[in-house]
Parts: sequence; C-alpha cells; structure tokens
Amino acid sequence: MMKKLCIPLLSELLCLLLLAGCGAAPERTPAPVTERESTGTIAYVPLDDRPVNTDRVVYLAESLGYEVVMPEESLYHTCLDGQDPNPNGTQYGDRAALYEWVLAQNKAGCSRYILSLDQLLSGGLVNSRSFSGEAVTLSDGTVLSEFQLIDGLLSALANGENQVYLMDTVMRLAPTVGYNGWDLEGYETLRAYGMASRSVLTGQDLTVENIAANYGSGPDGAPLNAGDFGLTAEQAAQYHRCRERKLRLIDHALSASAGMDNVHFLIGVDDSAPSDSIQTSEIAWLKQAVEGRGAVLSGADEDGMLAVCRLYGDTEYTGPTPKVRVRYFGSDGNITSSDYDHQPLRDIVDAHLDYLGAECVDGGEDVQVLVLTRPAEDTDKFRKTAIRDLIAALEENGKKGVPTVLMDAARNQYGTDFQQQLVKKTELSMLLGYAGFYDLANATGIVLSNGLARWLCLRQQGTCSTAQNQAFIRTLADSLLKDICYKNRAKDQLTVYVREELGGNPDNFAASGTDTAAVLEKLTSLMERETADVLKNLSQGQFLTSPDGERTGLDGLVLSEWATPWQRVFEIRIKIHVNDFVK
Repeated sequence: MMKKLCIPLLSELLCLLLLAGCGAAPERTPAPVTERESTGTIAYVPLDDRPVNTDRVVYLAESLGYEVVMPEESLYHTCLDGQDPNPNGTQYGDRAALYEWVLAQNKAGCSRYILSLDQLLSGGLVNSRSFSGEAVTLSDGTVLSEFQLIDGLLSALANGENQVYLMDTVMRLAPTVGYNGWDLEGYETLRAYGMASRSVLTGQDLTVENIAANYGSGPDGAPLNAGDFGLTAEQAAQYHRCRERKLRLIDHALSASAGMDNVHFLIGVDDSAPSDSIQTSEIAWLKQAVEGRGAVLSGADEDGMLAVCRLYGDTEYTGPTPKVRVRYFGSDGNITSSDYDHQPLRDIVDAHLDYLGAECVDGGEDVQVLVLTRPAEDTDKFRKTAIRDLIAALEENGKKGVPTVLMDAARNQYGTDFQQQLVKKTELSMLLGYAGFYDLANATGIVLSNGLARWLCLRQQGTCSTAQNQAFIRTLADSLLKDICYKNRAKDQLTVYVREELGGNPDNFAASGTDTAAVLEKLTSLMERETADVLKNLSQGQFLTSPDGERTGLDGLVLSEWATPWQRVFEIRIKIHVNDFVK
C-alpha cells in the first residue's frame, strides 16, 4: 500500500511548543460544516488525461459549486510509444464513444459543456499533431466524416439553454517526442522547419486556402527544401496535411455554429515562437474568425480552467467587473518570456485578463497579480533586489488583506532563492492562485483562472460551502506542491534515479521496461521530504473565505496515491485530502 504523507495537526505542533516553554497554545475549534446547493453540472471532455487537464479543472469547477461529469478515462487517454493501447486499439482517444457520450449528456438534460475539439476529432492533443484524419464509425455502424461529426454535435447542442465552450488549438511547431516514432532529434528538426519564415498574409489574402498553399514556401514564394532541414519530402507533406486538416475542421465548426450565441470558442496557441513562422498566418486568421465569439490565447494545457472561469463569469456571476492591477518584478513585462511564446509577457497577461472579463487598473483594484519575470539585468544584485521587492509586496498585501495572485514566469532564472524565501517569509494561504511549473502562457492561464474564479465566487456567493473551500485549497496546494516541491526539488532527483539507478527512460518507462513501482516508491520518499515546509506553511495559514476579508484556518493536509499518469517524470498526480477547517 502506498504510504501517506501527513503533516502533524497544528494542535500537536502547538503542544510541542508549549512543552518547549514557548507559551500557551491558542484554542482552535473545528469550524462548522456548511453546505450549498450545486451551481450546476458541467459535461467535460478534456484535452487529454494529464492532471492539468483533468484534476485541476475538476478542482476549480468544484470550488465554484459545479459538479463535473466526464467520460471513462480510457476513452480520452493518450498512450506513448511502447505503452499498452487503449480499449479501442489505438494510442489515442475513442472519438466515436466520446461523441456518443456527449449526445447522451445532452439527452439527460445537461446544459453546460466544455469540450475539446482536439479530443473529439483527433483523440487528444498529442495525436492531433500527427493525425491526417479518417471517418468515425459509431457503435451502431453509422459512419460519419469528421465534418459530419461536427455537424451532429452542434445540431444536438444547438438548444439555446445550453452553454457550450469549444476548445481547440493552433497546431504546435513540432511533434511529441516518444509518440508516433518521433524522437528528440526529429522534434528539433521539424520545429526548425516550422519556424522558417513564410509569407505573412493579410486582408483578403488571409484565407484557409492561401495559408495551406504557403506552407511549403518561404516569404519570397520560393519552395522550401525539406532536405535542408533534415526532413524527407513526405514528412514535410504529412506535416502540411495535419496542419491544414486542423484549420479546415475549426473553419467548419465556426461556419456550422454561425448564429449560435450559446457556442463559444477558446483556441490555444500550442508551443509557438517569437518570430514569424508557419503559425503566424494561422493565428491571424483564427483571431479574425473568432472575433466576437471567443478568443485565441497563448497556451493550451490550461484552457479547461480558463473555460470554467469564463463559464462562471458568463452564466453565474452578476456583480461588477473585477478590477485587476498587475505588478511586474524583474522587468516591466515587455519581454518574450521564452522561445516557446509568440507574444511578450505583458501582452499574454493582458489578453488572458480580457478574456476572463477583468479590467486592468493602476489603482483601486479588487485583486493584485504579482508576476516575477526573467531579470532585466544579469547580475546577482539585480536578482536579489527583484526577489526582495516581490516578497515585500506579498507581505504588505498580506497585512492589508489584499486579494493576491502570484505567478512565477522567470523560468528558474533566480535559481531556488525565490521559492525558498517565498515559503520561509510569506503566508502561502493568502494567495488566491499560484503557478510557475509550465511555460509562461500556460502559467498565465492557470493562475488567472484560479485566482479570478475564487474572487468571483466569493463576491457572488458571499461565503462558500465547506466542499467549495476544500476544492479551492486543493487547487492552490496542487500548484504549490508541484511547482515548488516537485519541479524545483524532486523532479531532477527522480530523473537521475530512473536513468542511473534503474537504467530507464525518464520520458517513457514502458519504452525501457522500467519498474514503475520502484519509481513511485522513490517519488513518495522524495516528496515526503521536499513538501514538509510547504505543507506546514499552508496548515498554519488563514484562507480567504468571504468577500469581507474573513479568513479561516486549516487543520492540515494529507497527500497520498502518488502517480505518474503517462509513465514519465514530466508530470505527477497527487491525491490531496483537506482536514477540518478551524476557527
């Protein structure tokens, strides 16, 4: 049985302090359990089965009072090369079963939907990058083209009482390492080909046909030689087919849903580049096509959370527009955060806030967003100053009771100094949201959807139920534990253990026959040590539980059931149990 990790109850810690002569422990009594009627049910088809697209979305929805129904996991699971296939015999999700599942939810009376088109049409994000398409055979033998599947879906959900949020992605520049035979060298080769400049189309020239026709040509119209990039002509042609397929499918979905005010689109730009590339005209066309019906935002893995927050704001929230002040530390935010973003940091943050319905202000804010960026100056003094100023801002906001969201967009440019001081000097429970694990675009969507959703909920409801508060704490704790304790502490150690002691492949245990049980045992022991300070900090803090600034204590967290969902070290799953709330 997997060991559980539990911090001591706070009352026990205080007793130890009393024995040490530190004074009497204040009395803490359990807070009464409160209940609230469900906000409603969301039928959710995720991008794939990674925790960022499943657990995190469910936590956020439950913190808002929603119930979430999802298909069986095997219907949307992605298998890397060498791993056992799904029940449908493929490495990707079951498109027919998922389509029928959505229709069943509609027949049962569900009225709120968040659906990934990548999953429904391609079997998941990873497969959408290399899939050139094929017909779908339903359980009764009916064969649908992919366009007919879209038509059937939209026809079923056309009822104006339904609220439908369709998620899609701009195909990223490169394939997935360890899927469909691609390795790291192939990833880099195809990414270089995708990053090569193409003609940037505008005006009447900006059409799907013209975009697809320009895939194989440089900005001067001359053909690109696939061999110059280390690709075969067929590899380049397949790359073009996959990109064109995705564009034509979303074009059809937009056309077929014209006039349906209840259908909203959220399109994520998956793994891009700061220079003109094969994506540039695609992004421009999509922004034009979805105007007034949704948004195109940098990032992809966080879109489920963004959709949940936007759904709540659109359908449940009746209060004033949230006013948000964004403060940058390390730079002014007018920098490209990494080689995988096509926009500067500030533009990405502003676009996400706009999508979520927030107003950016310089004063009189309801919520502050504090962002640590890459340092504008490459000196230890500058880094120390940026960290000091951000920690001071957090401490000040804590004293004043300012609702605060924190994003680490520095990509480890400060080493571990920032995380150490954050845990040591601040009260983590004061935060409405935190993110730092993923690239900037992903972190932006995660932290803003989590933070604003909590603020909207408190403002709308006044107080939340015990179950809602527990779900909120899971959302916050999941980010802190994975971003600080796993990514910055345990992940590298686990990688070395798998590679050097087990002789395995950290990116795919199945490919190397690695003992998964040994990996999980090592993961558990590492995280027992590396999470202790964060868990202690959270258990001793006070969480915001009303719009008037009322806060409630927590009597500890229990972590269990550690897992590596895709049999690799990149992501982990944790079950988080929230103990009683205390006064």
